[in-house]
Amino acid sequence: MNTLQQLAGQLEGKLYYDTTMRTLYATDASAYRELPLAVAIPKTIADIKKLIAFANQQKTSLIPRTAGTSLAGQVVGSGIIVDVSKEFTKILELNKEEHWVRVQPGVIRDELNMFLKEHGLFFGPETSTANRAMIGGMVGNNSCGSNSIVYGSTREHLISVKAILSDGSETEFKAISKEEFEQKCQGQGTVSPLERQLYQTVQQLLSDPENQEEIRREFPKKTIHRRNTGYAVDLLLETSPFTPAAEPFNFCKLIAGSEGTLAFITEIKLNVSPLPPKESGLLCIHCHTIDESLRANLVALQYKPSACELIDHYILDCTKNNIEQSKNRFFVQGEPGAILVVELSRETREEVEREADLLKAELQQKGLGYHYPLLFGEDTKKIWTLRKAGLGLLSNMPGDAKPVPVIEDTAIDVQELPAYIREFNVILEKHGLHSVHYAHAGSGELHLRPIINLKTPEGNALFRTIAEEIAILVKKYKGSLSGEHGDGRLRGEFIRYMVGAKNYKLLEEVKRAWDPNNIFNPGKIVDTPPMHTSLRFTPGQETPQFNTVFDFSATKGILRAAEQCNGSGDCRKTQASGGTMCPSYMVTRNEKDTTRARANILREFLTNSNQPNRFNHEEIKEVMDLCISCKGCKSECPSNVDMAKMKAEFLQQYYDANGINFRTRMVGNFTKATSMAAIAPGAYNFLFKNELTASIAKQVMGFAPKRSLPLLHSTTLQKWYKKHQAKNKVQGTKGKVYLFCDEFTNFNDTEIGIKAIQLLEKLGYEVIIPAHQESGRTYISKGLLREAKKIAIQNIQMLKGLITPETPLIGIEPSAILTLRDEYLDLVGEELLPEAVKIAGNALLIDEFIAREIDNGNITKEAFTQEKKLIKLHGHCHQKALSSLTHTKKMLSLPENYTMHLIPSGCCGMAGSFGYEKEHYEVSMQIGELVLFPTVRKQPAEVLIAAPGTSCRHQIKDGTGRLALHPVEILWEALKK
Repeated sequence: MNTLQQLAGQLEGKLYYDTTMRTLYATDASAYRELPLAVAIPKTIADIKKLIAFANQQKTSLIPRTAGTSLAGQVVGSGIIVDVSKEFTKILELNKEEHWVRVQPGVIRDELNMFLKEHGLFFGPETSTANRAMIGGMVGNNSCGSNSIVYGSTREHLISVKAILSDGSETEFKAISKEEFEQKCQGQGTVSPLERQLYQTVQQLLSDPENQEEIRREFPKKTIHRRNTGYAVDLLLETSPFTPAAEPFNFCKLIAGSEGTLAFITEIKLNVSPLPPKESGLLCIHCHTIDESLRANLVALQYKPSACELIDHYILDCTKNNIEQSKNRFFVQGEPGAILVVELSRETREEVEREADLLKAELQQKGLGYHYPLLFGEDTKKIWTLRKAGLGLLSNMPGDAKPVPVIEDTAIDVQELPAYIREFNVILEKHGLHSVHYAHAGSGELHLRPIINLKTPEGNALFRTIAEEIAILVKKYKGSLSGEHGDGRLRGEFIRYMVGAKNYKLLEEVKRAWDPNNIFNPGKIVDTPPMHTSLRFTPGQETPQFNTVFDFSATKGILRAAEQCNGSGDCRKTQASGGTMCPSYMVTRNEKDTTRARANILREFLTNSNQPNRFNHEEIKEVMDLCISCKGCKSECPSNVDMAKMKAEFLQQYYDANGINFRTRMVGNFTKATSMAAIAPGAYNFLFKNELTASIAKQVMGFAPKRSLPLLHSTTLQKWYKKHQAKNKVQGTKGKVYLFCDEFTNFNDTEIGIKAIQLLEKLGYEVIIPAHQESGRTYISKGLLREAKKIAIQNIQMLKGLITPETPLIGIEPSAILTLRDEYLDLVGEELLPEAVKIAGNALLIDEFIAREIDNGNITKEAFTQEKKLIKLHGHCHQKALSSLTHTKKMLSLPENYTMHLIPSGCCGMAGSFGYEKEHYEVSMQIGELVLFPTVRKQPAEVLIAAPGTSCRHQIKDGTGRLALHPVEILWEALKK
């Protein structure tokens, strides 16, 4: 038994040392990659102590990690990654009177604030990753955020921490008096030898007048509030006993921003603030240039804003083709070079409007800006979402040249920011580069990312050259290389230059005193390796191309599609934050089940595999297993990482090497099998309703014993339609529509299809079911893409010429009709693509069609009942990703007294065949239990539950016993008969 096996046996938590898990933790959100020795998921403090003892004995290291969204390589290393994001997630204590809260390091910032809001409090610092960033990581990086001009950094709110030191001893660091400081230096009380050494070391270093003078001369200006240059000995110096009449000494100042290199934090006590003013508005100042926006920023700061955030034209351009963010650029007028978003927070809207008018008038007087929309309420959320998506959006650029995190965190005195940025851009222009500019203009820190191809030797060299030259420029302004993202291994190499050789030796002494065996996150802040080594992309790296069934030309191949994931971790948000991505992670809270992990595993093996078929790896299959192809990532991931598409392609390629199993073939061939069963639907239904025969069938098919199976209608929609057409010749006074008779509606949900046709006819439309094949959805969901491709080609050939804006193709089942808008475009090939695009543009959910006709005045409330009804809607994942639920809301709100509320659920958990499969049933039901099932169970019997998806309705029935209706059924029943 090797030492790692022995360690695993001693832990209550988990220890992984397999290739898969090590690969998934080899990167964060930075440019770095290093394979760790192992990954630990500790469950208790005792586990952490055992890991510390192991690291000391085996001369290895521990890298503390929470969400893993670090941008300077802080949580990448060759030792054991210690992930506390799963088990150390409790809010331990709140003191409302004294305004503090005590938490474990794995508590998510936004979820902490959801808890605090009920008590009229909140934790101020807000990173752009706040819906998944954890308090431990925020302490490690000394995170700030957009509102730091009011609330400062995490350091200002850190009251105390409980930590385990490198010798395994536990302690608590908090504010102490001068007398208590002396006692600790002398080892009085319950002070371990190592803790005593910490106090003695800092006393020796900071009492020396020469050191004091050197620190005050070389460290960044005090007027720069965002500064994380090395260890914060400059701030410790400004405490008692080193500075007379100063605030009490507190080692928390040093621990904040120390990136897990000094101690292992287990508890954190934070100051929390009263909730901000009730009303806030965003004045969005459109400027022609970056320089103009930075001059406008200096004017705006005089009006005491709570935030001044910059969005440049590169990011705005990226939003144009992003499904989710294109909706959030509604306020943009023209083609601004930059938009400065100024948040004004006051007690009333009138006060906000008055301040905004004064600011706008001064800007106009000084010739700054050309458009100044002031936005409130829900609109402000859209703008902040747009701003926060900036980092991920930048990864969308096709090809290998990307905006890289190299000098993206410099902080300068805000008054000098315009001059600094002018010089900064001159340096880039000298190298033929340009940069993205965004984020925290109000606090003197812009996130600046030059566009470099790190796969080339030239790009690698340029990565370092730019870092060196900008470091010189920052030093000229006496700024900080890191404002909030930390030094890590990216900037650590330049700290000696930034603070001077003498001060750098002080930082080395601090590290040695705290961590003599170098077990805590070595190679960060001090003693870092060269900053252009251990990069995710290596100089001269090839990007192999693969012969895929799907067309990946938009991303220049499937590998580059996976490389679009920059590790920002948006897929690690939980159900509390809303949205769909990523349902399986929301349940398991395992990194392995994130979209990021799936992109990482694909990138790893498609780049480095020795297999003839690089897709033929069990490791990829294992990580893809719980991807339910909900498509949440296609819209919610700012990098538009379409994992459903990549998973389907992977499965096809994997089958090519390993063959296709029985269940996969059976699910893929659903339409063929069901069409045969539909000859005798009564016999089929008896077989699957009878407990004994159903149990045998489920066992044969590999389905979960507890899962009910869908039954067949007594007829098919196609059969009913032919009889209906023979008896009724409907003349559509309002036009003609084509109905896509999908395989699910045809065989299982026939009644819904009938009501859809009757509804449309009653509303004045002629409904025609054209000749077409099944949608191919079942084949795509199981990765049988060659079969799906044949179907897509046949359908486009059969439908071309019929489908126009005046004669749209309407679908009832979202997953089927949206296939024509989504996957078909990547399946049909170049020759048919123009026709496929035309059809896609006119392939509508029935919800979309009815909403459109309402807007056109063709459908009015007069046709419907005036009864009162309350409807709770669960939206289909594909509809949320590729369309919108606003159409369904408009449709169901048409009857005058119908009220519709959205259930804030993500995926229902069924996801086609996923929820039927015996090995996935439990996860499927757990996904339903996140939000959907509890919400449905709370509803009184008279409340209608609506769900457009056939799988969703089945899941709701199995999970709650409630019958969910398709919106069409509700609207049909609401018609005046």
